[in-house]
Amino acid sequence: MIRLPSSHAAITAPLIASSTRFPGIPVGRSLLDGRPFHLSPVMADDAILPSTNSLALGGLGSGKSTTAKVRGRREILENGHQYVVIDSFGEDNAGEWAPLTRSLGGHVIEAGSFTLNPVSDMFPPEVREQLVRSLIAAVEPGALNPQATHALQHALNHPKATALNGLVDALVEPEDGRWPAAKLSEWGVGVAIALSRYTEGSLRGLFDGDSASLPDTDLPIITFDFSRLDRNSPAIPSLMAAVACWVEHVWLRQSTAPHRHLVLEEAWQILLSPATSELIQRLLKNSRKAAMSLDVVMHTLSDLGDGKAQDLARLCEVAHIGRLGPEEAAIVGALLGLPSWAVDRIPTLDPGQAVWKVGPDYVDIIQTVINEDEAHLTDTSARRRMAQQALAVDQNTTALEDDADGDEDQEQDATVLLQREQDSATDDAWDWEMPPNVIDTRHQDAIQAAREGRCSEAADLAALGEREDIHTHGINSNEAISWLSTRAKVAELCGSPDQAIQLRATVARMGKDVEWFEQTPDDDTSPQWHRGPDPVTPVPPAAHEPLVKTRRRTWPYIAAIAALALAAGGVWQNTADDKKEQTRQEKAATYKGVSAVNLYIDGVETETSAKWSRDGKSVVLSVWVDSEEKPKFVRIDSGDQKAQEKVAPLEEGQIPMPIRLEVKVPVEDHYEAVRMTVAVGGPQWKKDSRASGRTIEFRPDRTAIDVQTGKQLKQYYPRLG
Repeated sequence: MIRLPSSHAAITAPLIASSTRFPGIPVGRSLLDGRPFHLSPVMADDAILPSTNSLALGGLGSGKSTTAKVRGRREILENGHQYVVIDSFGEDNAGEWAPLTRSLGGHVIEAGSFTLNPVSDMFPPEVREQLVRSLIAAVEPGALNPQATHALQHALNHPKATALNGLVDALVEPEDGRWPAAKLSEWGVGVAIALSRYTEGSLRGLFDGDSASLPDTDLPIITFDFSRLDRNSPAIPSLMAAVACWVEHVWLRQSTAPHRHLVLEEAWQILLSPATSELIQRLLKNSRKAAMSLDVVMHTLSDLGDGKAQDLARLCEVAHIGRLGPEEAAIVGALLGLPSWAVDRIPTLDPGQAVWKVGPDYVDIIQTVINEDEAHLTDTSARRRMAQQALAVDQNTTALEDDADGDEDQEQDATVLLQREQDSATDDAWDWEMPPNVIDTRHQDAIQAAREGRCSEAADLAALGEREDIHTHGINSNEAISWLSTRAKVAELCGSPDQAIQLRATVARMGKDVEWFEQTPDDDTSPQWHRGPDPVTPVPPAAHEPLVKTRRRTWPYIAAIAALALAAGGVWQNTADDKKEQTRQEKAATYKGVSAVNLYIDGVETETSAKWSRDGKSVVLSVWVDSEEKPKFVRIDSGDQKAQEKVAPLEEGQIPMPIRLEVKVPVEDHYEAVRMTVAVGGPQWKKDSRASGRTIEFRPDRTAIDVQTGKQLKQYYPRLG
């Protein structure tokens, strides 16, 4: 064990951020301490995260939209959330959320392909008035004075006001009411002119239909695609106002998902509009009560001006800030209360990296991590990449033409080299001294030992290497610092994540990337820092000089080295075998062959268990739910095996029975862990809606882990048997 000086050990203290772990979907990993970053805002404690709304900022290509789409996909697939997206930008006249929406079985609604009647009787009277007022404010913000508002309310009660054209007629030719018709007609002129934009002007066809044409509310995701509209057109805030009313008064009331999200893509034009800013502010303030999160995606806060629109950003408790310019970074930092070190990093962030602020105190730098399927579904740079590929093809073609003239010379050089190798092969010795092995393999040796389960040996190798480099190069040298990353990797492979976090935090705080020593420099001619200079290639003798070969007695040395290698190999093999036997004995000592936990899903208590067979070839996974819990639906899945039951209404005199489901899954040995997903529909569950679920990893040592949160669950002993 190496004891470091106090000045060096002090910087290994964990960061403040390291002590916080949020539940939910995986997002990426921290660039400060290397640990994984998870976040589903609705799952966080109210005291830590009062609001579940989020704000994503970043310049072009910063990865803000990709992160938003990846988060949405994972929330839908893992937690059963529902999404409504307002998408106003994309490529080839298609919104950028369309591929993801279709892949999840959602519905893309394109502007112009549907007509919404804002005064349909499908809306309550107060919703009709609010929606019409929003449409007026979108095109004529100053038209709604007190007199015009009264004229509008009077016209909405007219029998003709069942469609927008009829409402305009009722405004132009009103009937007598509390005030004379002439006075009402005078008051309603401005409002009628504003609404005529939707019945006779450039916005015709969006709101002048006879029916409401409301979309379904039980789809996992619905995207309103406004990308074909002019981005400066009042149609966008008008449509947004209509969608916001539908979200608030129809979708939220009918949706059965555990949580809902409203995503505003390219939100600056929506938040700047007086027609929609009031609606959005109300949704933001009531989001937790309505079980909804508002996810706002935009480029910069400067797009919102200095008015009330910027105040809406303060209502978002989760902020994701990608790469911005220094001036914009300072504005964001001041508005959101970011520390100075985070503000300084914002202009230097790479694509996919962002400063995250969660709640009032947590700040971190996160690298979003996506898989190949997600990369394909969230790709928004197809045109740029095609142009880059086309340029690369042209450059390669030019290079091939330039190289064609040198092919003959290269072939001749290759022939000479081959002849020399053949001449050398006939001798018992080399023509020159073997160069030393300048490649430093000590890091790889330690990591490989950890991968093979030889943790004590790996720790000793890392400690020995660190001590040597501290003695040779100094405590703060690159060579010495690199061993912190190697020790972190060894700790991670050997099941000590806390130690790995501390070591990586040390590297990050010293201004190095967590795995920086393994990266190849941008300059291909420069060696990696942990490698020595490349071996010098011997210069062949000139043509006029005689080729003199020095013969040496080298085979005895080679034989000795080979014997030592064989002996060392036997020692390493015996050590590995001993380690495997020790591991097997440790598993056998903790083996119970059973694991059981109680889960609360959708308000229903379920008893789950896993029992390994005596021969170690299979595991029986089961779930038991008491009839008093009143479940309507229960399902379990493990691998290719599944079982489910829907509870039918009881007939008169019938006694309710508990639900018990089980599946049998194969395993390779007694010690293999198994996973089971349990989905339960509680008393309020509706047929054909998505049921809430949890995935549990059962282990034969009487432990169980919640896969989503990584937390160990308390065992339920009475039914362990």
